[in-house]
Amino acid sequence: MKQNDICLIEVTDKKTEISFLNVARVIYKNDKNWVCPLDNDIKNVFNPLKNNYYKHGEAIRWVLKNKSGSLIGRIAAFIDYNSTRTTDEPIGGCGFFECINNQEAANFLFDTAKSWLTEKGMKGMDGPINFGETDKYWGLLVGGFTQPAVEVAYNPPYYQLLFENYGFKVYFNQEGFHYDLKKEIPERFWKIAAWVAKKPEYKFVHFSYKEIEKQVKDFTEVFNGAWQDFKKDFEPLQSVYVMNFLIKAKVVIEEKFIWIAYQNEKPVAIYLMVPDVNIIFKDFNGKLNLWNKLKLVYRVKTKQLTRAKGILMGIIPKYQGLGIESAFIYQLHGVFKEMPHYTELEFSWVGDFNPIMRKLWTAIGAEPAKHYITYRYLFNRDAEFKRYPIPE
Repeated sequence: MKQNDICLIEVTDKKTEISFLNVARVIYKNDKNWVCPLDNDIKNVFNPLKNNYYKHGEAIRWVLKNKSGSLIGRIAAFIDYNSTRTTDEPIGGCGFFECINNQEAANFLFDTAKSWLTEKGMKGMDGPINFGETDKYWGLLVGGFTQPAVEVAYNPPYYQLLFENYGFKVYFNQEGFHYDLKKEIPERFWKIAAWVAKKPEYKFVHFSYKEIEKQVKDFTEVFNGAWQDFKKDFEPLQSVYVMNFLIKAKVVIEEKFIWIAYQNEKPVAIYLMVPDVNIIFKDFNGKLNLWNKLKLVYRVKTKQLTRAKGILMGIIPKYQGLGIESAFIYQLHGVFKEMPHYTELEFSWVGDFNPIMRKLWTAIGAEPAKHYITYRYLFNRDAEFKRYPIPE
């Protein structure tokens, strides 16, 4: 594919934004497992009024067409200046990559992102990642090509070669754990979990919209306390982000899917899980119009959601290793007994730098069913490559 056979277009208006969204529809036209993300959710990633990362970052998008005008690819490049200050070299990111199975087209897209990031002073790029929180659209799927959970990465298998042939190297591995909710939890694990859950100094409280202001404050406090020393490029969570998420998703949120653990009234741990609305979104083709909203409400109320997505579990370091994570599982076991229409739990995702969480899910019999890679590409090809540190 020659350069004069393709046309690169920067996304600058509504028309080009629609093209950016439609590239995915072209790539996955015949893929029965793919679920089209909501158009507005993708748009909001690149809307400075909706995405707080624009307060300390910037982003750009492009669409690639062939000489006949057909959509054949897209990519976004972005910089989070907060994270660049915490690394040895400033590293940008690329994501929302979609491309036909053509290495030259993929290389052209990667080169475009690289060129823009180089002009901005970056020394490399991670990808595919999100311009925002790590629980969304993060990593490249390399194993377990089944229907994705909501806002979880999905792509064709051939993308792995497109990235690796260009020169991307594994920065860290990720796994999505699946748990059959009809399985019995091992007795040894269950005894420990029950013992911790019933300790008098601990209190486990599920989320309630009646207590939203206090609980959002407590949730944010624990989140920031749990991750500020764990992640070298930690981005403090803002209460307004949590509040907006809970308000926006109120129609589908199960209050008993979100938990806060207290020790003597001090919030020390959190667990966040949501219904996997991709089971419903699969029929929406990315559109959440009035009719689809009505269908969503109806399907939620008639209990057609059968899979839950675990997003995060966080424990303030001082309280780690005390069995609180097991006690959360104990609480959830009771919740799912009350909601038998849920048959599966997916926890997405667990990085190879987080062996504690991997051990937890393995202990209850969950299986690593999805495999992802977050890559890094250093612009200086002679520079020493270092993987994300893994605790010993």
